[in-house]
Amino acid sequence: MVINPFTRVRNFAGSNPVAARYAMDGLLAALAVNIGTNNNNLFALRLGAGDYQLSLVQFLPQIFTMLILIPGGLFAGSLHNKRRIVIGALITGALGFLLCALSPYFRLTSTQTYPASPYTIYFFLGFLSLAVGAIAIYNISWQSFFPEVVGIHKRNRVLTMRTHMDVFISIPLPILVGAIVLRAVTGGEKIIVHQCFYLCAALSLVLAAFNYRRIKAVQPAMPKGVSVSEIKKAVKSLVHNKQYLLFIGTAIFFYMTWHFDWTLYFIGQVSYLKMNEFQIGLTTLGATVAQFLTMRFWSRRNEKYGIVLPVTFGILGLSLCPVAMIISTSVPVSIAPYIFLPLHAIVSLPFATVTLNMLQCLLQVADEEYRSFSISVYTCLVCLSNAVMPVAGVALYRTLGGDRNGLRYTFAIIFVLRIIAAFLWLLRRKMQKAGS
Repeated sequence: MVINPFTRVRNFAGSNPVAARYAMDGLLAALAVNIGTNNNNLFALRLGAGDYQLSLVQFLPQIFTMLILIPGGLFAGSLHNKRRIVIGALITGALGFLLCALSPYFRLTSTQTYPASPYTIYFFLGFLSLAVGAIAIYNISWQSFFPEVVGIHKRNRVLTMRTHMDVFISIPLPILVGAIVLRAVTGGEKIIVHQCFYLCAALSLVLAAFNYRRIKAVQPAMPKGVSVSEIKKAVKSLVHNKQYLLFIGTAIFFYMTWHFDWTLYFIGQVSYLKMNEFQIGLTTLGATVAQFLTMRFWSRRNEKYGIVLPVTFGILGLSLCPVAMIISTSVPVSIAPYIFLPLHAIVSLPFATVTLNMLQCLLQVADEEYRSFSISVYTCLVCLSNAVMPVAGVALYRTLGGDRNGLRYTFAIIFVLRIIAAFLWLLRRKMQKAGS
C-alpha cells in the first residue's frame, strides 16, 4: 500500500495542527535548497569558473556564514518573538537568490558581453554567500524556536512529518532539474535555466515566510540580552556542559569526514564517470528515495531505542559512499554511471537517521537557557567544516596525483575516517549511559 505523506500530515494535524505548518515549511525549504543550491557548481562552470573558483563556491559562503552565525544566534536569543528572525532570514535568503539569478548581468565594464565577464563569478559568489548565510540563520532560528512551539514528547513525530515532506519534495526535483538543464542546448540557454531556478528558490522562501506567520510559540523562552557579561555566561555554560561538548566533538568529526568529499564527488561524477546533468540528478534522486522509504522505519527506531543509536547506522551508511565511488571508477566508463547509481542509492538507505536525529540530539544536550547560542556554536563549527574540508579533499586528491588513482586513494582514506566517526558515536553513547 502506498502511503500518501500529505494524508499522514493531515491526519496528524488533527491532534497537533502545527505539524501541518512545519510540514509545509519542510516542503518549501527543501524546494528552495534543491533548486537554489544543488547546481551551484554547474552554474559557476558556465560562468567561467576554474578549479580554484569551484572550491570557492563551497568555501566563501561557509566562511561568510561562520562570521554571522554567532551574532545571529545571540540576536535570536535576545528576541521575545524568535519568529521574526525566522521570517527575516527567509526574506533575506530570497533576496540573495534573486541576485544570484541576476549575477550574469553584473560586470565591471560595459564592453563585456553576455553571458558573463571574467568578474561575474565573483559577483555570483558574493550573492550566493548572502543566500547561504541567510538560510543558515533561518536554520538556527527555526531550530531554536521549535522547542517553544512543540513539546518534547511530540518533537519526534513533528520532526518526522517535516523531514518526510522535505524528503518527499526532494524526490522529483533532482531528475526534473537535470532534465530541464539537459534540454538546453547552448551554454547561454543553460545559464538562463539556472537563473530561472534561482528565481523559483527565491519565491519558495517568500512563501515559507508567509507560512511562518501562522506558527506561534506556546512556551516562549525568556529572552537573553546581548552584552559582554551575558556572552561570558553563555560561553561558561557551554564549557561546563560535558554532554554538549561530547556531542560537539563526535558530531563535528563526523561532519568533517562527510564534507571531505563533497567537491570530489562532483569531480568524480563529471571527470571520471562522465555523468551528464540528468545522471547527476538521478544520483540525488536515488539517495532521496532511499531516505523517503526508510523515514518511518527510523522514526519508529527512535521511539523504541532512543535517538542516539540509529544515527550510528546513518554514519555507517555514509562510510560506504566512498566505496561506491571507488568501485564505479574501477569499471569501464561505458557502464560506470549505471554501477554508481544503484550503489549510491543502497548506501543512502540509513542516511535518513542523520537528517532526522542530529537536531534532536543537539536539543537533548543544549543548555535550555542559552539554546540559540548553543545551536549557533554548533552550526558555526559545521560551517567551518563545510568550508575547509572540501578544499582539503581537493588538495589531498591533487597531492595523491590528481588522477583517477589519486581519487580512489582519497576516497579510501575518507572511508577509514568515516568508520572511525561511527565508532566514536558508539563510544559517546556508552559514555552517556555511564554518566546517567
